[in-house]
Amino acid sequence: MKNVLFVLLLFSACTPKPKDISKQAAAEIIKTDIAMNDMAVKEGFHITLLQFADDSLVKPQDGEYPVIGKTALEKYWSGKPDTKAISWSPFKAEAAQSGDLGYSLGNWKFVTKDSTYFGNYYTIWKKHTDGSWKFVVDGGNNTPAPVKN
Repeated sequence: MKNVLFVLLLFSACTPKPKDISKQAAAEIIKTDIAMNDMAVKEGFHITLLQFADDSLVKPQDGEYPVIGKTALEKYWSGKPDTKAISWSPFKAEAAQSGDLGYSLGNWKFVTKDSTYFGNYYTIWKKHTDGSWKFVVDGGNNTPAPVKN
């Protein structure tokens, strides 16, 4: 009986708690979000988002209906110029206790020849069975330039 109790206590101590799973998932989301930005400034925004997209994604479009599905997004962007001039940085991420769904929030910047635009974004992430994170919803808004102190 003592051996059974010892094994149960040992297993209980080694099993990740939901809060630990949630924190680890949030850290993975931040890491994935940063990796997506790093790839976008090198490879292009459209190419990168398609690489990190879940097949069932929803991509809201300003003044238009949202694009639903990875194939539809690829078709929507077909023939449109891609850009390497947009960058972003997450400032917050949270994940479900299950560790398989979460979101990130951050700031973005888009630099053109004549102007620089700023905004906030939200991305909802889903963890796949291979351990990778793919976004299922990604959107944002424009904001004024950040205030410099």
